Amino acid sequence: MEKKSTRIKTLLTPGEVAKRCGVAVSALHFYESKGLIKSTRNAGNQRRYRRDVLRSVAIIKIAQRIGIPLATIGEAFGVLPEGQPLNAKEWAKLSSLWREELDRRIHTMVALRDQLDGCIGCGCLSRRDCPLRNPEDKLGERGTGARLLEED
Repeated sequence: MEKKSTRIKTLLTPGEVAKRCGVAVSALHFYESKGLIKSTRNAGNQRRYRRDVLRSVAIIKIAQRIGIPLATIGEAFGVLPEGQPLNAKEWAKLSSLWREELDRRIHTMVALRDQLDGCIGCGCLSRRDCPLRNPEDKLGERGTGARLLEED
């Protein structure tokens, strides 16, 4: 009778990682191109990932879900020890790096929510020239995009 090996496979194929993480293989390649994860190459020049990449991809997906840009995720990964599982202290450090960004986004969203009701209630319904927030489209002179929220 043949004995089953209990040895844990240390290197995973892109397909295995993608399946376990619920992402496309192309997403793994993209994350790798951004320096968020790393792979090695086998003798056939095929990508292989260490098992700790599963945790990294999970963190990337969590961070993306809450709106953290990939560049910010990469900065956070840069201060963590490479190739080791995160402990509670390191997770606290990682999440604290994102806290200020999240607080800023929350403030912006609350301000936007509160201003929407006032704008709709004014009755003018102008999309270009709001007499209260942007008389004569003065903000347009400073370029495109949201300007009032940047100042709040």
